[in-house]
Amino acid sequence: MDRTRAGVMGGILFLAHRVPFPPDRGDRIRAHHLLKALARLGPVHVGCFAEGADNAGQAALAEMATSYCIAPRTKALPLAGIEAVLAGKPVSLTAFNSRQLATWVHETIARHDISAIVVFSGQMGQYVPTEFAGRVIIDLCDVDSAKFASYAEAGERVWLNAREARLLAIEEERLGRRADATILISEAEAALYRSRLTAPEKVAVQVIGNGIDAEFFDPAAARPHPQLESLPGPHFVFTGQMDYRPNEQAALWVIEGLMQRLLQRFPEAIFHVVGRNPTRALMAHHGTPGVHVWGEVPDVRPFIAAADAVLAPLLIARGVQNKVLEAMAMARPVVLTRDAATGIDARDGEDWLMSEADPAIMCNRIEALLSDPQASARIGAAARRFVLDHHGWEAMLAPLAGLLGDRDEAERHAA
Repeated sequence: MDRTRAGVMGGILFLAHRVPFPPDRGDRIRAHHLLKALARLGPVHVGCFAEGADNAGQAALAEMATSYCIAPRTKALPLAGIEAVLAGKPVSLTAFNSRQLATWVHETIARHDISAIVVFSGQMGQYVPTEFAGRVIIDLCDVDSAKFASYAEAGERVWLNAREARLLAIEEERLGRRADATILISEAEAALYRSRLTAPEKVAVQVIGNGIDAEFFDPAAARPHPQLESLPGPHFVFTGQMDYRPNEQAALWVIEGLMQRLLQRFPEAIFHVVGRNPTRALMAHHGTPGVHVWGEVPDVRPFIAAADAVLAPLLIARGVQNKVLEAMAMARPVVLTRDAATGIDARDGEDWLMSEADPAIMCNRIEALLSDPQASARIGAAARRFVLDHHGWEAMLAPLAGLLGDRDEAERHAA
């Protein structure tokens, strides 16, 4: 990586709530590609958090960044909650508060010619110094305050989630007014964000969607998992970080509602839950008829490749779902709910199958899909074409240069 090239840019300070390596989950994937794009524009200094030792992350940052700070995230969530309540702050900010990282940010700005700060995720906006005179770009991705409001409305930890939603909404508006541009992951999230602002005219909003590495997620690059190939199926696959509440909720919705209907029509059907940190509630279903909870795997592609259909029945979703784009890039038919489709302008019945969050309706759509192998193959092929045409990372992140003031690079992408 050429660390000396700055173009018309000075140094860039990139702040992320997790080490952006390896790119193996939704937020890390976006942060990873965002960092790669920034490194092409100028020297990048990276401040982020890690839970425990992260030698691989350190090695990767040493290669890509001019300097970096990886702060340990050791504060237990209950302690962060108590501190947040006493301080009148969101738990999300308190959990990611670090004196070490704050000191490093100020020292980096003092020592280097930093012309821009790029913040990935709202928790990290607290580190932008008030006196910083360069450009500030905030990538909120999605509207976290709305997510916590949804949890409260669903009856989950009502007081705590309603409090978090209210305080995060205040912080999201503060960040929007502080930033030269606030990035959201889809037009729907941008509209939601604007609708929650008291003065939307004072916030510059930019939509930059998620991309996909279509060379990595290529059906020709991975063989189906042999254990799945050895069983008759059909096989249904759901991927994701399985201690993330919306993913856990979706997987349980399939296990406790949809699978009973699918097994009546396909007695040897198996639902595969693939992703790290499955919760106790999910593990309790492992080995029950038609359910296999795999946990963390070295590569999700063999599971996707073996799927007769990839399911994404999210009931609460914010932003663009990488799991959906990955399955589409692998040319697998995806059956999903409307929430899971947010920010992806694909066509129902052509590029994927959309269903209401009703087990009977989704079961009927899946049965119709499996009864017509030619239609299934056609939808899978169309899905990959859609991803190639609309969701490459370089195209998605092309506006970044202009937001940071690199007019030459922005004009090169526009040409």
